[in-house]
Formats: sequence, structure tokens, C-alpha cells
Amino acid sequence: MSAPTTVNSHGTPTPPPPQTRTPSTATFQLSPALKRAVLLTALTLLGLIVGLTGQHVLHLPALMWAGYIVAFLAGGIPAAREAIHTLTVEHKLDVDLLMVLAALGAASIGQMADGAILLFLFSLSNTLQDWAMGRTKNAIAALMDLNPEGATIRRNGVERWCELGEIQVGDLLLVRPGERIAADAQVIRGNTAVDESPITGESRPIDKEVGSPLSSGTVNLNGSVEAEVLRPAGESTLARLVGLMEEAQTQKSQTEMLSERWESPYATLVLIAVPLVFAALYSLGGLPSADAWYRAMTFMVVASPCAVVISTPAVMLSAMAAAARSGVLFKSSAALDALAGINTVAFDKTGTLTQAKMSVSRVVADDEAAALSLAAGLERHSEHPIAQAVVRAAEERGLSTPAVQGGEAVPGHGIVGTLGSDVVWAGNARMAERQGAALSATQSQALTELGQQGSSSVVVGRGSQVLGVMGVADTLRPGMAQAMASLRTAGVPHRVMLTGDRAEVAEHVAGQVGLTEYRAELRPEDKLRIIGELPGPVAMVGDGVNDAPALARADLGIAVGSGTDVAIESADVVLMQGDLHKLAGAVRLARDARRTVRLNLLFAFGIILVVSPLAIAGQIPLPLGVVAHEGGTVFVVFMGLRLLRHQL
Repeated sequence: MSAPTTVNSHGTPTPPPPQTRTPSTATFQLSPALKRAVLLTALTLLGLIVGLTGQHVLHLPALMWAGYIVAFLAGGIPAAREAIHTLTVEHKLDVDLLMVLAALGAASIGQMADGAILLFLFSLSNTLQDWAMGRTKNAIAALMDLNPEGATIRRNGVERWCELGEIQVGDLLLVRPGERIAADAQVIRGNTAVDESPITGESRPIDKEVGSPLSSGTVNLNGSVEAEVLRPAGESTLARLVGLMEEAQTQKSQTEMLSERWESPYATLVLIAVPLVFAALYSLGGLPSADAWYRAMTFMVVASPCAVVISTPAVMLSAMAAAARSGVLFKSSAALDALAGINTVAFDKTGTLTQAKMSVSRVVADDEAAALSLAAGLERHSEHPIAQAVVRAAEERGLSTPAVQGGEAVPGHGIVGTLGSDVVWAGNARMAERQGAALSATQSQALTELGQQGSSSVVVGRGSQVLGVMGVADTLRPGMAQAMASLRTAGVPHRVMLTGDRAEVAEHVAGQVGLTEYRAELRPEDKLRIIGELPGPVAMVGDGVNDAPALARADLGIAVGSGTDVAIESADVVLMQGDLHKLAGAVRLARDARRTVRLNLLFAFGIILVVSPLAIAGQIPLPLGVVAHEGGTVFVVFMGLRLLRHQL
């Protein structure tokens, strides 16, 4: 079903509103796997609390055993399953296996509580890591939603509707107003304007005539046109965009690669060390087997990376909560860590630096009020964004608008009506020529300047007289220059704008926001390539479908909350209110979090390196080892919680 349309003063219907999602529904919906992980973590905690209560408060052995068994099963079975999978499929030892064995080792020497605590903390960290799983699948699904279910085609002289996969090269697409174009094609009959912003980021409708190309996923804004299919749906612009998404999403972050490098060697080292400690103490040290086993298990408990494992999640969860409270949503801890090291931030223009909302930027006329009033009287007959901007400007100035009669759109030119006995009109320069109206030197210069600035021009006149020229342009988000300056003071040295819009538009907007570097007239694949060429690590900020591959390919993707489904799903960070002022504060928070993580890891590993030899030497009994171990955990958690006080 095609979307309803309304004719505007430039001969095109108003584009249907873009599909957006409320970030809360897109981000906080739990997948079945994540629900299961949350449930198991909660059961582990519940079992731990019940076990401790039965052991130390009520002194009920049955209650104690019941609680600890629940904790061990809920926290241990998922970790054991992952450890076995990694060992048998990837042939690697990991922390999952080490944590399960450490918990069992603690239980073997009577420390069930310590084993349950280890499993709960490890289960909690894994649940946090599962938070962002499934983004790739959701992003690609949202991207594919841009494809219509099918299209009306003419093949061998027969007109019929067919599904997307049935469209063939050479078919004639019959595209009606408001319909989304189903395949890459070339116009062979008719003329129209097309909203290409989902694919190119172009902020204004693009006029199409015979011979002009049409891209799949874009929206036809004008009367019906016929276009010959150039490529099947599987090879269309939108299909290539999906391919770019799939390729870009496979790129691993530096944090993930670093984690993969240290996890297996550390687990292997500890697992090898435990039997060696036991053998050395029993064979070489002459200790009885029970004493040697006691020390070896104490070593395993002390060396288990409980504080190490919780160091990062405790910090990241607190920082993510603080950021969310200020309207910045991090989809994973890896995203927060990536932001801390960002060297370059690339910005999309339309809908990111600008509001994708037209406004009158300039009026050139002998009587500005009269010209604007007449233009608003004409444009009231249209719902086009340019027309709305003109009407809104007149209302903001408190101008009364004349009752223009018989408003009629002239495709590709503008709108014509009558006021009394006079013909009045508004549109582009072709409309002025059509009415036999000559522009003055001042008006011609104004048109040239507006074109250089990337503004759309509206010429308004009565009969053969031009009354004025006005520029209508996309509106910048408030305070963008200050936001860019704050980002520079936050320590991000490189900032660049990437846009599919024209060079003159890009130059004008970059100058307004204080950016010295910009790239214009870019396709999605161009943005993807440039992201790889910029000095990294690189963050990409965008809002549209055309930004999705770059958002996924960048070291960090940042989407504004008012953006499309695809941008929000593809990004690692979402600015909930689209407030770029929060970005500099988020950078500062991320860098504080990274410093805290490093301090926590240094402290946690320090305890292991100091206490482990003492445990082997018998200088640290198990209770004191547990105190040192849990004390380290409490310290790193406290260091993480202090980040909750951050304000962006």
C-alpha cells in the first residue's frame, strides 16, 4: 500500500515520514538468550544468599547445602558448557574452565561459599557481555525492511504486481507517488522527484527525468513514472548496502582481540600451576598429601581471577549507568572502552549536525514582509518541507497571509495562484522565466550566493514582476559549534564531516560548526572506505540508513536517537535525545573508566602475584587467602561504583 501524498509548490508530493524507533524499545528488549542469562545469574545470587544464611545465620546444614547446590548448578553449568565447547571446538582453554575448577577446588576444601561467590561474579560478567548480542542480525533485518514486498511491473506488454524476487532486468517498473522503489532502474517515461536520503544522505529531493537513475530503497515523491530495471533485487544498491553491513559488522574491536589474547594463556598457566604446586609440595617439600592439597587449593582460590574478571564489568556497568542517566546509551562495555581511545570523530551532516528541518535562512526583497507574506499565502496550499518552512517563517514574524485563490502546482517549477485580478507565483528560477519575469542584478546575485551555500531558492512574484528571493536550508542543531569545540577540549584532535550532500552545502555547514575538514557527495561505500583511511581509532556519528555500513565499520558507531532503525541497531552508542553536546562528556567518562579499569587490573593482579607465593609457602591460610581475594573484589567494585557520580 502506497503512503498518502500531498502536492507541494514544486510539483512533488511530501515524502512519507521516515521510519524511526523509540530507542527504549529498540535497545532494552531482552532476547531469549539474555533473559536466560539474567535468570541464571539471579538464581546463582539467590543460592549464594540462601547458602550463606543457612551456614552463618540459621546454622541449618540442609538449607546451606540446598543454597550452595543451586548456586553451583545455576552458575557453573553454563560456564562448564562454554568451557567444553571452547576446548573441543576451538581447542583452547579459557577462563570459563578455570572458574569452574576454582569453584570446585574451593568446595573440595570446604569453602563452598567462596566457590559460589566466584561463580556468581563470573555469571554476572558474562550476562553483561551478552547485553549487546544480536545487533548484527537486527541491523540487517531493519535494513531489509526498506525493500517493498514487491512492485507493479510491465513485462511483454502485460501489467501485473510481482514479488521482489521475481523482478527481472528489462522489466518496466510502474512507480506511483509515495512508493518505495523496488530495484535499481532508469526512468524512461515521466518526471518526478525522489527522496534519496535513506541511501545517499542528500537532504533535498532530487529531480528525475527521462534517463535519470533510480536506486532501490529510495522513495518516489511525484506522479507515476516508468523505469527500466537495470539490476535484479539481489544486486541492487540496497542489496549491496546489506552486504557492506555484513562485512563491516565482522570487524572485531581492539578490546575483543586483546581479551582473546590474554584469556587462554592465563587460564592455561593457572591450570598447569595447580598440579605442579601440589606435586612439588608433596614430592619435594615432603608435605603430607592432605597438606599439599590444601595449599594447592588455596593457591587456586587465590589465583582465580575473581577480582580480575569483575574489574572491568564493575567499572563499565557503573559508567554505562551514569551515561544512560545523562541520555547516552552504550550498547556494550567494549563500546565504552573504544570511545576512550578515539582519535577521530566523523560526522554525518543531514539529521546529525542538522535537524533535517528546513527553515528560511534569507529574504532578499525591497519589502521583505510583503514578499514573505505572499509566498506563505501560496505555500499554504502545500505540505512540502520547503513550503512549511516559508509558512512557518511568516508565522514567526507575525505576518498575515493573503487569501490566494486557485493554487495549482506546476511540476518542476513551483505553484501559481491568483490574488484579485493578478497572477501570483512562487517557485524556482524556471518559474520566473515561465512568467516572463526578469530578476534584478541583486536578485540574481542572491540566487548565486544561496546556491553556493547549498540553500534551496524560492522566487516569489506577481505577474511579470519578481518581488523577492528567499533561501530555505536545512537547520543546524542548536549549539553545534560549541559541541565541536567541547569535543576538541575533551582530547579528540581530528573531526571531519562526511556527507552525501553537495560540496557547496558541505562547505557551508562545516564552516558554521567550526569543522576544517569535510568530504562531500559520498555514497555509502565511499564513507566506508574513508572510515578506513582516517587516523584511527575512528568514531562515526550518523542517523540514516546510508550511515549504517560506516557506523558498523568504524571502531565505534554513534547514532542519534531520532535516527532510523538501521542506524540505531548498527551503532555501538546511541545519543538518546540526539544531543551532540553529551559526546564530549561521554569521552571524558570513557577515559576515566579506562584509567579505573587499568588501576583495578593492576591491583587485582598485584594481589594474585603477592598472595599466591605466600599461599604456596603456607604463610597464608585459606581464610586469610579468601579475605585477601574478596577484599580485592570489594576494592575493584568500589572503584567502579564511584563512576556513578559522573555527570556528562
